[in-house]
Amino acid sequence: MKVEGRNAVEELVKSGKAIDKVLVQDGLRDAQSRAVINLIKQEKVKIQFADKSALDRVSVTGRHQGFVAFTEEYEYCEIEDILNDCCGDDIILVLDGIVDPHNLGSIIRVSECAGVKGIIIGKNRSAGVTENVIRISEGSANHVKIAKVTNINSAIDTLKENGFWAYALEVGGQDIYKTNLKGKTVIVVGGEDTGVSKLTKQKCDVVVEIPLAGKVNSLNASVACGVAVFEAVRQRRC
Repeated sequence: MKVEGRNAVEELVKSGKAIDKVLVQDGLRDAQSRAVINLIKQEKVKIQFADKSALDRVSVTGRHQGFVAFTEEYEYCEIEDILNDCCGDDIILVLDGIVDPHNLGSIIRVSECAGVKGIIIGKNRSAGVTENVIRISEGSANHVKIAKVTNINSAIDTLKENGFWAYALEVGGQDIYKTNLKGKTVIVVGGEDTGVSKLTKQKCDVVVEIPLAGKVNSLNASVACGVAVFEAVRQRRC
């Protein structure tokens, strides 16, 4: 797998994951780039300098910013790994049919910033963690546990058996700002066009919605996810 972009490569190096080498563009002089180069050297990761055309040839995204790291394929965890990391009023995300890599990358970034303990995605009808998703997440994918499961509904059952309360984020539910999101919380976010599936919604304990005041009746999935997650975080600080 190739990880591209200055921030994504920096977070990959910080994560301690195995890296074959980092290809760095010759002549980078800005302070941020020099800091990343120094970090790579400090962590004793193999570094190879090359001209921009060489990085352009190996780049998948075309947005390498002078850094391309070669590493192992992304390693998903198990639900048990996420549960073992939980220690209290934690938040876990379940993504039901998020197929847009940009949305997945943005959701991962939001989750890392909010301290979400883990993300669960399906093996089918779902975007996976690719080079592009890692770049969009600004490297956050290297710091968040992500499990890929065969059956989303079975995963929700497992979480509920472990004391979590599941909230489906969907139009027509109760006002999220008037809903108690404290405790062990699972937030289920549906696909961009399909929303949370009927059976998955039935598995959830509560359906919540974000009240909208404008003329457009929906939010982008990653934006809606961010609003919901940080509302749960806000309530924990009250």
